[in-house]
Amino acid sequence: MTADENAPLSDPLEPGSSVGQLAERRAASRSIARMSESRELSARQLDERRLIHRDDTARMQADAFREIRTRLLALGGDQNFVTMVVPVSSGCGGSFVARNLAAAFAFDEAKTALLIDCNPRHPAQQKALGIEAGPGLIDYLDHPAIGVEPIIYRTGIPRLRLIPAGKPRELTGEYFSSFRMRAVLDSLRCRYPDRYLFLDGPATKGSPDARILSELADFVVLVAGYGRDTPAAIAQAAAAFDPNRFAGVVFNQLP
Repeated sequence: MTADENAPLSDPLEPGSSVGQLAERRAASRSIARMSESRELSARQLDERRLIHRDDTARMQADAFREIRTRLLALGGDQNFVTMVVPVSSGCGGSFVARNLAAAFAFDEAKTALLIDCNPRHPAQQKALGIEAGPGLIDYLDHPAIGVEPIIYRTGIPRLRLIPAGKPRELTGEYFSSFRMRAVLDSLRCRYPDRYLFLDGPATKGSPDARILSELADFVVLVAGYGRDTPAAIAQAAAAFDPNRFAGVVFNQLP
């Protein structure tokens, strides 16, 4: 991100007015322009990171995630939103789905995506995207004086950024229910109208953290391991979330 990525916008206008809408469009244009990549990943590098791309070799996978994107946009209407992607159980590919869904939104040149690793017990995104270790979400929540800018990382994918989990923690529910967590998500979402947030959440099985985190999301996408999670386990996991937020289940074959 550039140094002014998190600077306050200069147009304190009501978003409902025509002038406010013009300000939103200008803000979106500034946001997208700032998200150029000096180190854009090649198709081979994206394959190594198990990320979708536009080449024919990944068309089937890309189309599957684009279809999920289309359905979420139909639910969300004209406003940007926060989507939590959460696995039924560990190892069924929740993080894989989360980063590829974020990448599918970044395919659209009129949108930007911010992937946030919210699983400090088992963080996956920083390593998967080949990003050097550095401060992340938990570090910011512990020490907000560091600011948001140092925890937002380029990914090598145009219009996609990552906030890694940061310092490992065992007890995370308290972080997710804190005022500071809600405030930073609201700020990240509202700063630019083109920005869509994706929370890579912990597994529903064995911990209340996913349910706590879901209160900060507009939509919840549940990831079930194909042939791994039983119908009863899937139903139990789905029942843990507000039905007004629950967007559906993705069956995934990859860990």
